[in-house]
Amino acid sequence: MKVKMILPALTEAKSPFFRPIKYSLFPPLGLATLAAYLNPDDEVVIQDEHVEELDLNDEPDLVVIQVYITSAYRAYQLADLYRARGAHVALGGLHVTSLPEEAAAHADTIFIGPGEETWPIFLADLRAGRPGKRYRSTVRTLVGLPPIRRDLIKRHLYLVPNSIVVSRGCPHVCDFCYKEAFFEGGKSFYTQTVDDALAEIDRLPGHHLYFLDDHLFGDARFAGALFDGMVGMGRLWQAAGTVQSVLKPGLLEKAVAAGLRSLFVGFETLNPQSLKEQRKYQNLDRDYSAAVRRLHDLGVMVNGSFVFGMDHDDESVFDRTVAWAIDQGIETATFHILTPYPGTALYARMQAEGRITTYEWDRFDTRHVVYRPALLTPKALEQGYWRAYRDFYRWGSIWQGASTKPTALGKLRHIAYAGGWKKLEPMWDWVIRARRVNRLLPVLENVLSGFGQIIPGERGEREGISQCEMISFCHTTVAAPGRSTVLLPSGVVNSRVAGARPK
Repeated sequence: MKVKMILPALTEAKSPFFRPIKYSLFPPLGLATLAAYLNPDDEVVIQDEHVEELDLNDEPDLVVIQVYITSAYRAYQLADLYRARGAHVALGGLHVTSLPEEAAAHADTIFIGPGEETWPIFLADLRAGRPGKRYRSTVRTLVGLPPIRRDLIKRHLYLVPNSIVVSRGCPHVCDFCYKEAFFEGGKSFYTQTVDDALAEIDRLPGHHLYFLDDHLFGDARFAGALFDGMVGMGRLWQAAGTVQSVLKPGLLEKAVAAGLRSLFVGFETLNPQSLKEQRKYQNLDRDYSAAVRRLHDLGVMVNGSFVFGMDHDDESVFDRTVAWAIDQGIETATFHILTPYPGTALYARMQAEGRITTYEWDRFDTRHVVYRPALLTPKALEQGYWRAYRDFYRWGSIWQGASTKPTALGKLRHIAYAGGWKKLEPMWDWVIRARRVNRLLPVLENVLSGFGQIIPGERGEREGISQCEMISFCHTTVAAPGRSTVLLPSGVVNSRVAGARPK
């Protein structure tokens, strides 16, 4: 059987504001995970439209497309094209789960929820000549998950090819997050076994890892055992966690001993009323400044996520948030406009209030206003969003943030990381178009690791790992009001924000 798997480009990836490096960071793993269930004699190819032109002159038997909200129209276009050629087209992912009737009009089969349970059932039905039209996940487990088909990933097209996911979902319930809709009907947070996760890590070459989990620290027992098992593996890595998990005694220290060097943290808002409004209770009564200090004291850089446009936000929210982030010495920041994704509690509430102003999914990208804000005009909200990015990444702001670091090396590391991420656009564009982005990984790894230096307080050259081996880089994501942070699997999905990647 000839199988083609496609990750269509997000609309924002084709916009005038397109930053190529955002979409060349790491390979999404959802499709490669599903590919592991295919037979050895199946011919399969995976194409990520963010990093390559799609080959549309082929005639596969089965086409599988992963759909996020701002890639929905492109996904439907591709689905219609292949169905017209006689291929069996299957659609899955966050947007399909949220709006199954819409997606079903463009597919022979749709998948609702994670795919680990339903995908192998579908394949058996397809081979038997009786594929179903709709498969809904109810059983949630990662036990027995086959190794990801990493041989199908074009590693050279990504800055950080060692992406990995060892859990699904998140234990928290925030109103703006896709997670509850995607995992409806079963557990909304579950992990691999520690042994399976360590085995997957062991299969990856090099030093750097990029954990795409919504909340790697979500199960403290699992995370602690994972970090213990990683000590001595010579890995340096990035991940996402909450303020609550950062402040928890002991767990962060284990993560750092295992190689953590940069953490995405969803601060989202500095206003406690807004936290309550979005049911982000895990951030309530938490000392954000203490969390940042704790990370920095352990040598971990911070990518902070912030959301603008909540009902208690007025014109002052942009400057206040940026000033706080700079004063804290946060290395990078990801800003978002609150976006009511279909299937979320936020969407239901705003729809009931008649506040959603468009259903043009291409605009649901966390940079456009698609609802009526309470205390801001849509224009003021969008302008404030762009101003926040501009002000945070001014050279003056970068120098000010660097000045919070106690050592000259720390200051230089901050400038290299923040400046290199936002101020070297021509260089990033050139290496990406030349398909040489992966060649910059050693340079950027060295920045993340503190220029090859052992972080003060660590146990020297632990387990025989040399200083020159302790290197690694990449910009955390997940974007957003969600998955940031970010996205990813389609049975393996980052549920925070449909397809969001670092700004």
